[in-house]
Amino acid sequence: METTSYSIRKSIGNLCLIWALFTSLKSQAHPETSRPNILFILTDDLGYTDLPSYGNPFQESPHLDFLAKNGLKFTDAYSSSPVCSPSRAGLLTGIHSTRFHLTNFIAGNRKADTVAIDPAIWNPFLEGSQLTLAELFKEKGYQTAMIGKWHLGNQEDQTPWAQGFDFTRMIGKNGLDYYHYGIFADSYQREFLDSGKNYLTDQLTSYALDFLDQKSAKTPFFLFLSYSAPHVFVVPRGDKVSKYLRKYEQFEGKYNPYYAAMIESVDDGIGLILEKLKSQGLDKNTLIIFTSDNGGVGLPELGPTPTHLDPLRKWKGHPYEGGIRVPLITYWPDKIAPGVTAFPTSNLDFAPTFAELAGLTPQKSWDGQSLSSVLFENRLATREKAMYWHYPHFSNQLGKPAAAIRLGDWKLILHYENQKAELYHLKIDKSETNDLKSKEPQKAAELYALLLNWLEDTKANLPISKATGKPIILQRTLN
Repeated sequence: METTSYSIRKSIGNLCLIWALFTSLKSQAHPETSRPNILFILTDDLGYTDLPSYGNPFQESPHLDFLAKNGLKFTDAYSSSPVCSPSRAGLLTGIHSTRFHLTNFIAGNRKADTVAIDPAIWNPFLEGSQLTLAELFKEKGYQTAMIGKWHLGNQEDQTPWAQGFDFTRMIGKNGLDYYHYGIFADSYQREFLDSGKNYLTDQLTSYALDFLDQKSAKTPFFLFLSYSAPHVFVVPRGDKVSKYLRKYEQFEGKYNPYYAAMIESVDDGIGLILEKLKSQGLDKNTLIIFTSDNGGVGLPELGPTPTHLDPLRKWKGHPYEGGIRVPLITYWPDKIAPGVTAFPTSNLDFAPTFAELAGLTPQKSWDGQSLSSVLFENRLATREKAMYWHYPHFSNQLGKPAAAIRLGDWKLILHYENQKAELYHLKIDKSETNDLKSKEPQKAAELYALLLNWLEDTKANLPISKATGKPIILQRTLN
């Protein structure tokens, strides 16, 4: 009997030891965050190939190089829209903006240039009733700050201070003019601050440093730093341009020296913020995310062409890779190991990721999936959830109404005007030059069916038929 009792106790002890070992390993895979600070840096129209870490030999951005080298770089990251406002709405709500019909950049007004369809009817602001990340962070005791470009509506209930941000420095006037602008501080009732005193990018960095100085040391923070650069107009600081002009001929005029100087100013600001975090002892418990709201601008817009997206096809305002694939760097010292991942991700994935890392209340309405396992465990993971795009408008960058889906390495694009589709295998053809629809009809049909189901599920606002004056009716099978 004693032998049996001893054996049972020994077995229980071994099980406890195994469980302790398992939970220890699990805690290493998902490190105890103790509620990390979140610094989210969003750039405006920064192209996928605009940084040295993404293959640009002309640009100089040492601080972003540092983050890419010592953090996790994503090669297949996407915005949820090829234009600004819908992408930002998706990022800040975790919900694809198609669901609430915010499908164009706010004040978007390009008319149809085709005889067949008109743009869809859309909602030109983020409803105040939409729950934002800032509100969820605030609910959990985080200090919240939004600095820079908002572009989600101007009515009182659509402002960042009405959407959960405690500290706000919102560009409110002439946001495309880097020397003549106005900033609202926490309210429309206060006069513009620092209107045009400093180069706008530098001023936004200064506000970020102010917030870090003013915040409480007792609670974590969520800082959404939304630079307006390098959006056109292409206006750099004068002292940043000369070295790029000297390199211009060496690169046979391929790169825009003024645009490069704008990006370097963003990089300078990031360097100052990294210094501040280190001086405050916050660098080890701050997750930094750096990305762009959509693809770069690869044609003349309000001046000379800002950038090129080679080898990607097209640019902002288009459903091709140049319009939606963006740089994404995540950095968290001693938590996220340095490396590179080809895991496909969308800016809709940040909300569930923050829920897991910072304890936010998960929302059933979210459309993304957590990146936690990719950040801490398996860089070779495969994504099982499809990603979708819906842009039923005519963009200022000559894009036409279209939708798209990516599942695995396959991507299908549907053009609303003629309901023709294109199919690409991105692993071997990220330039989207070889349409495989006729060679892979089953794969094309599979993706098209998924896309149709998603458009129906989201009650997507479709373009208007000029013949009927009503939304177009999509065919159930591909042409």
